[in-house]
Amino acid sequence: VQLVESGGGLVQPGGSLRLSCVGSGFIFSHYHMSWYRQAPGKEREWVASIMSVGNVRKHADSVQGRFTISRDNAKNTVYLQMISLKLEDTAVYYCKAHLQTREFWGQGTQVIVSS
Repeated sequence: VQLVESGGGLVQPGGSLRLSCVGSGFIFSHYHMSWYRQAPGKEREWVASIMSVGNVRKHADSVQGRFTISRDNAKNTVYLQMISLKLEDTAVYYCKAHLQTREFWGQGTQVIVSS
């Protein structure tokens, strides 16, 4: 099982990034997918989730209206589109695949928002 995130980088406040997470070694379409982030010195926090069916999505209040989670099961990929980035969005972003008691994590991708 593997989850590989990409798309992080350095961006100015107000800028945009799209993160990707590709899964392998499991039936991607069966799993709910989520994004989390961990800022320096802080605990990991949930950002957004998308269910395996019905395209049901939820976003944390802190990113609502700025971030959008989506998935492409044909590509075994979950995305996080981020716009209007703020300094406080700086963090390592992780994707997670979860189904009942099973969960898998990626290694993370760094997002730095700085002027």
